[in-house]
Amino acid sequence: MSKSFRNIIFIVLCTAISLVIDAPKNYSLAFKLFGKDINFLISSPSINIEKPFAFSRSLEIKQGLDLQGGTEVILLADMTNIVDSDRQDALDSAKEIISRRVDLYGVSEPVIKTLVSDSSYRISISLPGVTNPQEALDLIGTTAQLDFRELVGEASASATFADFKLTDLTGKDLKKATVQFDEQTGTPVVGIEFTPDGAAKFEEITTRSVNKPLAIFLDGYPISTPIVQQPISGGQAVINGGFTLDSAKNLALTLNAGALPVPISIIKQQNVDPSLGQDSIKKSLIAGGIGLIAVALFMVLLYGLPGFIAVLGLIIYGLITLAVYKLIPVTVTLPGLAGFILSIGMAVDANILIFERMKEELRKGHDQKSAMELGFGRAWDSIKDANIATLITTFILFNPLDWNFFNTSGLVRGFALTLFLGVVIGLFTSIFVTRTLLRNLYAKKT
Repeated sequence: MSKSFRNIIFIVLCTAISLVIDAPKNYSLAFKLFGKDINFLISSPSINIEKPFAFSRSLEIKQGLDLQGGTEVILLADMTNIVDSDRQDALDSAKEIISRRVDLYGVSEPVIKTLVSDSSYRISISLPGVTNPQEALDLIGTTAQLDFRELVGEASASATFADFKLTDLTGKDLKKATVQFDEQTGTPVVGIEFTPDGAAKFEEITTRSVNKPLAIFLDGYPISTPIVQQPISGGQAVINGGFTLDSAKNLALTLNAGALPVPISIIKQQNVDPSLGQDSIKKSLIAGGIGLIAVALFMVLLYGLPGFIAVLGLIIYGLITLAVYKLIPVTVTLPGLAGFILSIGMAVDANILIFERMKEELRKGHDQKSAMELGFGRAWDSIKDANIATLITTFILFNPLDWNFFNTSGLVRGFALTLFLGVVIGLFTSIFVTRTLLRNLYAKKT
């Protein structure tokens, strides 16, 4: 089997898999054929993998608050029993717990922020796609519960979290958790300190659990399972878990949320309509469709067969991109759609650079095959530099390291993510897909 044929098979497989993933969910199609009524249901599959790792996707397009609306909830944190110096930490801890719950629930692109004004401490939560008020209240309306659980019986590789049993050591016995650094390795660790009663309970539990894991659960979910090396007295301990500085901070915040359970009450709840409205979305899609058709006509009229092949590459680009959006999943907002359409323009730009180089080589007397190979090779440096510059911009806009001096807006990050994916997939279709199709449909016509 030749390399060219293998490449064609790979492109066909990628396109076919993308078509299956892109299929709409429960879409009924009805038409007449030779006088007979034809009815069938198109439905995209779901992905559920249990081994060797847990992975599941419903393969539905996730839409942001501006496209589908949702629910907004305002919580009031009762700081009556919290000293002034600890109130901001307590509020941040409550926000961390709510964020984790929302993530586990599977809500896409939530907007969660703290609001502090004088003596009022509030948390604002916007949940796209959640339109049932009771669903939102059940999701975020209870106080975090922290507890420690010990393994009953002998420790083994087959032990599961179901084998851990509750102890009487809970978040009420935890005084505080702090980020520390190992004196020997300098790596981040999490130090925990118990109240006097908690210290006594902790010593008794660790005495029973030497060389066994001790599980720390938050809201019934395990967040850490350190191994007890020896009985621990004095009410202080260190959790080693190969932490980065950020993960150690997050764990400390999470533990402090259990140690400082802030009573919260819901003071406002309302359904949020799509900020754009269906008419605006429809007009945006129509405008994008007209633009794509115009680009396709331009490519075909200007470049002929190579332009038609480039349009095929763009169609494959669109199918693969939508499939990637569903698999990640990407939350689609209007800025995200703008990033997607912009990336299509950049993919076309790469093809234009290549085709213009090809025309130059043809004018020099090269045959189609040589002109094509030289055109791709000489256009690559320009394509590479332009796309690297764009990728650097998307990195800054997405701000994955949460630097305070860069953007932290969810909508801007959505634009950056879709633009990044579009550029990467566009490079794949322009350099690999279009080139393979040209070699098999154009260059062989010499």
